[in-house]
Amino acid sequence: MKAIIDWVDSRTGVKKLTHEALYERVPGGARWRYVWGSTLTFAIAVQFITGIFLWMGYAPSGQTAWESVNFIQNETTGGWLLRGLHHYTAQIMTVLLILHLMQVVIDGAYKAPREVNFWFGILLLQLVLGLSLTGYLLPWDQKGFWATKVATNITGIVPGIGRDLQRVIIGGADYGHHTLTRFFALHAGVLPGALIALLVAHIYLFRKHGLKAKEPVKGPDVAFWPDQVLKDAVACLAVLAAVLFLILRHKMFGGHGPVGAELGAPADPSEPYSAARPDWYFLFLFQFLKFFPGETEIWGAIVIPSLAMGVIFLMPFIGKWKLGHRFNIGFLFAILIGAGFLTYLAMAEDKNNATYQVAVKEAEADAERVKVLATALGVPNGGAVLLLRNDPLTQGPKLFAKNCANCHRFDGNDGMGNQPKNSQSASDLKGFGSREWITGLLDPEKIATTNYFGGTKLKDGKMVKFVKKNMPDYTPDQKAQLKKVIAALSAEAGLKAQGALDAQDTAMINEGRTLLKEAMKCTDCHQFRAKDEEATAPNLTGYGSREWLMKFLNNPGHPDFYGKKNDRMPAFGEKQILSEQQIGLIVDWLRGDWFEPLVQVKQ
Repeated sequence: MKAIIDWVDSRTGVKKLTHEALYERVPGGARWRYVWGSTLTFAIAVQFITGIFLWMGYAPSGQTAWESVNFIQNETTGGWLLRGLHHYTAQIMTVLLILHLMQVVIDGAYKAPREVNFWFGILLLQLVLGLSLTGYLLPWDQKGFWATKVATNITGIVPGIGRDLQRVIIGGADYGHHTLTRFFALHAGVLPGALIALLVAHIYLFRKHGLKAKEPVKGPDVAFWPDQVLKDAVACLAVLAAVLFLILRHKMFGGHGPVGAELGAPADPSEPYSAARPDWYFLFLFQFLKFFPGETEIWGAIVIPSLAMGVIFLMPFIGKWKLGHRFNIGFLFAILIGAGFLTYLAMAEDKNNATYQVAVKEAEADAERVKVLATALGVPNGGAVLLLRNDPLTQGPKLFAKNCANCHRFDGNDGMGNQPKNSQSASDLKGFGSREWITGLLDPEKIATTNYFGGTKLKDGKMVKFVKKNMPDYTPDQKAQLKKVIAALSAEAGLKAQGALDAQDTAMINEGRTLLKEAMKCTDCHQFRAKDEEATAPNLTGYGSREWLMKFLNNPGHPDFYGKKNDRMPAFGEKQILSEQQIGLIVDWLRGDWFEPLVQVKQ
């Protein structure tokens, strides 16, 4: 073994290099304050190693990026851990860089002859933030897409060259495939290459000038090995432990968040995303820009941050004097405290913002839903985004909120959990066609409320008058008959949620169909399973079924429905307000007809 080591040393000089590295002079002895450089080197190494393995499974295109990340996260053995290590180590690197910068400024390690090394460190901080920004987009999910769009829009306000610079960054006039490929090239190639070059130069200059201790120096100088090496190793293990905690915290404490890094729903430029926020280390700038509306935005986005960075670059010259050094420390702490306070304000505002909280819950629901769909159905050729675009559970409430909730409600809200600005003026459609819903419709106490006809001109119509006049006096036998009629009418809808109950009550439903025509005299006004040219009320054949609802939403003023009695409801199909697919998504959502995977029960 000694012969092999001697042979390698004679060709490489490894013994001398190792000795110089391990026996470097540490002024005043080993200190915990000196660990930040080593922890940063450790974090960068973790990033490069995990990044390479992620690269092996990543496919950078608009139709494959999310799909490949989802496969890594949910299908690859240990993929969640790999993504988690890469994601949270990147976040902790920002903290370590700030701590390292504070230690350098406090100890005066930015002063001559270490000015160039200090500037290299500032550039390293910029590169790490650049890596964070470019990496944020690569999963190609909604959060990353819209947050990146907000961040890069700032480029467009740079005087003169802003718009052209923005086009260069995003790869064209709008965000899409070329934005992703450019960010990937920057994240996996250009920025890491620049980081390595700067890191090598930074370490070289550090070795050249040696470690600068905070004055006055207390204690004798010692070698880097073994005491400082031990402290550095413990600090690196602490960083790893912190990263693992962040990866596993939801599982450890029974939370509902993801294990590992978050992955939202696939990016969809056509879907507005109210939950878009930059990651926490850019959140202070997001909040800061709120103080500079309109044309003054350039001050908050460009001018003031540039001035602050300029002062930091000038610190080696300002710090030549004792008062200047104190100014540098105070300035740095003022920036950090200000950024922390702005971050707190942003988080507090979001916590108290009901619209934002609803958007976050919607985003989380979409992320879970697309995971279920992708696992059960696979990813279509057009990309995973089509899974959500064609999913009634996802799109139905959004379309309802946009097109129906000005008048209607769904369980008292707009379908998305929000309260519309307009007061309710049409029925609440939760459970439409179900036995419970029809029971309420035929209840004398409820039929004229806003949950049924109370907000429409039909509140004074024949149906309301009939129910309010006759049904309060029903005998027990008539009430029993009414129950059967309700079951029969509800069975016309063929609701999935009621399928087992309808199959069980076949005899009662058949009897109810007869009673509907004869004892209850419903066919005096309505059609039911027979053509009636003289019918003056909506056709009850197939009432609440998909076909019935599709035709109804196409044109509620059709003779089969309300005809000239229709009250304000648009002909969504005939007027081309909604496409047939969009109407179908609303109908399927109202009826509860969406895909659910079969649950396999273990024997």
